[in-house]
Amino acid sequence: MISAVKDLQAFHYDHRLWANELAFYADELRIYEHRLEELVQKYQSAEVLSGLEQFQNQFIRQKEVLDALKHDIHIHEQKLGEAIEKGEDLPLDPEYHGFLKEQMDTFRSIYASLKVDFFRFLAKWI
Repeated sequence: MISAVKDLQAFHYDHRLWANELAFYADELRIYEHRLEELVQKYQSAEVLSGLEQFQNQFIRQKEVLDALKHDIHIHEQKLGEAIEKGEDLPLDPEYHGFLKEQMDTFRSIYASLKVDFFRFLAKWI
């Protein structure tokens, strides 16, 4: 159980930070998907279309992971808020918060790599 105000504030801060990051990534993914649509109309070669399809699939997967993370963070934050309102010790496992942090770190790393690959692909074909 967690009861220190400092811990509560740190958890809440992390949740807000992560939620904002995920919203930003979701916006970026929408932009990249629009870019893919433009490129599908512009290029007809099998090589380009194959690459575009691969990126489309990767973007879909990243959106799925992003949605799952948003859900998990929301549930964690909801439990935090309920406990604070009731003046209770938090029914949160600090290890779970650490797990969420690791999931965010992994998502950031994979997403950053995907962006680099996508921009290299764009540079090659534009």
